[in-house]
Amino acid sequence: MRAALGRLGVRVLDALLPPACLTCEAPVAAQGTQCAGCFAALSLLGEPCCDICGVPFGHAGLGPLCPGCETRRPAFARARAALRYDDGARALILPFKHGDRTELARPLARHMARGGAALLAEADLLAPVPLHWRRLQQRRYNQAALLAGHLARAAGKPQIPDLLRRMRATPALGERGAAERAALLVGVFAVTARYCRRLAGRRMLLIDDVMTSGATADACAAALLGAGAASVAVLVAARVPDPRLERPGN
Repeated sequence: MRAALGRLGVRVLDALLPPACLTCEAPVAAQGTQCAGCFAALSLLGEPCCDICGVPFGHAGLGPLCPGCETRRPAFARARAALRYDDGARALILPFKHGDRTELARPLARHMARGGAALLAEADLLAPVPLHWRRLQQRRYNQAALLAGHLARAAGKPQIPDLLRRMRATPALGERGAAERAALLVGVFAVTARYCRRLAGRRMLLIDDVMTSGATADACAAALLGAGAASVAVLVAARVPDPRLERPGN
């Protein structure tokens, strides 16, 4: 009965508000999906990539590790992303992150569940990268926490939205290099004290929207391991490629 009522509700909603593409508003067959053109613009990630940080390799024959992970291993064991951070991914992520389009969390989480199926299967507990309280007050939601909630429900895994705290605000990291990012994030993240016992010995999965250099994930992982986590993996919606690893001429 509940399933039948749910299907009826979807049909009524579709009649009142015909399904439109999440990114270009073209007609689509079902609510919460993209048209063929917008979906084709997404670059789904998989192999080949760095075994540790998951940065995509422009072609086979590179690896198994990227130069950054060869030089210095991050605190997290593995990181994977669903999408390459390009124009197709930005059409979903920027409105989600900055435009109050919180309904985009669900389709992004579906892509993440595909790209990070192995990490989700191994995880004991999920947690999002936190925002500083001032940023959270301005935005009114933590996009990483919304993604973590959808993933936890889909995978049947527990999650703690406030497991990590951002102890101080940091300047925008977008245009900064990896070394400067890492320096700015030293001591920024801490585990909420009341969760330390629950964290002990757990295989953690850290959730975020975009990974660039991996410095934020590294700092969060170090805090989680320092508080007793057995291991930390990272799953993000999109990964910024390293131009040094792209095929020449592409």
